[in-house]
Amino acid sequence: MRTSNPIFSRWGAARAPEPVRAPEPVRTPQPVDATGGGRPAAGYADYRDNPYAPGAGAPAAGTGHAVTMDDVVVRTGTTLATVALTAVLSWLLLPVDEANLGRSYGLAVGAALVAFVLSLVQSFKRTPSPALILGYAAFEGVFLGVLSSTVSTYLSPGVVVQAVLGTFAVFAAVLLAYRMRWIRVDRRFAGFVASAATGFLLLLAADLLFSAFGAGNGLGFHSGGLGILFGIVGIVLGAGFLALDFRQVEDAVAYGAPREEAWLAAFGLVTTLVWIYLEVLRVLTLFNSDN
Repeated sequence: MRTSNPIFSRWGAARAPEPVRAPEPVRTPQPVDATGGGRPAAGYADYRDNPYAPGAGAPAAGTGHAVTMDDVVVRTGTTLATVALTAVLSWLLLPVDEANLGRSYGLAVGAALVAFVLSLVQSFKRTPSPALILGYAAFEGVFLGVLSSTVSTYLSPGVVVQAVLGTFAVFAAVLLAYRMRWIRVDRRFAGFVASAATGFLLLLAADLLFSAFGAGNGLGFHSGGLGILFGIVGIVLGAGFLALDFRQVEDAVAYGAPREEAWLAAFGLVTTLVWIYLEVLRVLTLFNSDN
């Protein structure tokens, strides 16, 4: 691992890259990461050949154009900082008082839709686009800023700081578990996480439909113990996707992926962290409202 960052140093020391082999003519289809809008799930298998070998159309490690862990850290930090900056600005510039609540909500919903569209466009592109990824981060930050301000003002003061700390606690815990090899991120793990996430999203969609067509509280995922349990499941799924993202980063560095893959890794990590933050915010808000 080529990195000067103390957190990620020797991250993959226990797992040496496999020797480069000629790519096979037929590959098993990759499962899809549900949080990335079509992004291939990381760690879906133990590679039998190097997908970034010259014969596969990508530069091999050692050419000077391969991704390093520092590339991933810098681009992830840039993307996450963009989310944080626009979130703070939207919190300050889009007040959620009674006089401006409707306008702020409208801008937040619009920003969320734009962020979703940009994430889909990036997901279906063959190569990562920094402009699309940073644009997604900026609009996502606007949505998160207004949402967080609303929750803090009307539902649970102080919960946003707790949610941010909780999100980074989950990140640190998964990183530690991954580095210590307490979890094995392989094809079976990826399949389980993808299946569980599909069920989770279907339940969420059903809840929204029941709520929209007059079923009041929907399936009950927005309040009480059931809502807290549903949020905890969402956090666990987010942690699973975070482990898949770590495996994706490790494989990209170990196999000498092109440097532009660092932006794709940043996109995946930030998308997963947004997922986890929203679920942590949901759980803490419900827990505080019940006490």
